[in-house]
Amino acid sequence: MSQALRTQLEAGVASLQLELTQTQIDLLMNFLDLLQKWNKVYNLTSVRDPQEMLTHHLLDSLAAVPALLRHVKTLPVEEGQRLPLLDVGSGGGLPGVVFAICCPQIDVSCVDTVGKKAAFIQQVAASLRLPNLHGIHDRVENLKTLYPVISCRAFASLLDFTTWSRKALAADGIWFAMKGKHPEEEIAALPADVKVFHVEPLQVPGLDVERCVVWLRAAA
Repeated sequence: MSQALRTQLEAGVASLQLELTQTQIDLLMNFLDLLQKWNKVYNLTSVRDPQEMLTHHLLDSLAAVPALLRHVKTLPVEEGQRLPLLDVGSGGGLPGVVFAICCPQIDVSCVDTVGKKAAFIQQVAASLRLPNLHGIHDRVENLKTLYPVISCRAFASLLDFTTWSRKALAADGIWFAMKGKHPEEEIAALPADVKVFHVEPLQVPGLDVERCVVWLRAAA
């Protein structure tokens, strides 16, 4: 079964035109194993079937990686430093862990109010030896660090997401919200000082569903 899943993962990575090494594919498969194993204890996701975990979680998260990488390449980063990214309410590490595996140049912090979910992220970071992955057990409103990119996936409305994480957004930072259908009503509900500057449709390999990334920034 795992070989079939790996083949499907590799096909998905190819269709997204992501240049991942075999080591990164190994890490994604190992993450899938950890998610299955710990889900029985921690209830990290309602999805139980490994095949569904692959399509609905792993490939769904991977679909956003090209868009993220395009943005990251436009940002100034000091030599030898990683770009900090905050993933809000990432639960079982989706998309945070996927971002950390696929983008070693990004330092990913996953914040969750549920202690066991933050502990799972720490477990993944240790098991997979990912120095650029961190689990934080806290409310995003309490964080003191500033991040140039703040992401979320199926976390909350755009209004709540941007309101709660506003204090953690660096000057000139952006929000990167992964959504299903184009969230017209959520966009309309945003205050005047939060601007949507791009809505990018995503195609998830092996999944016939609507997905998009909403890019936002705080207006001066």
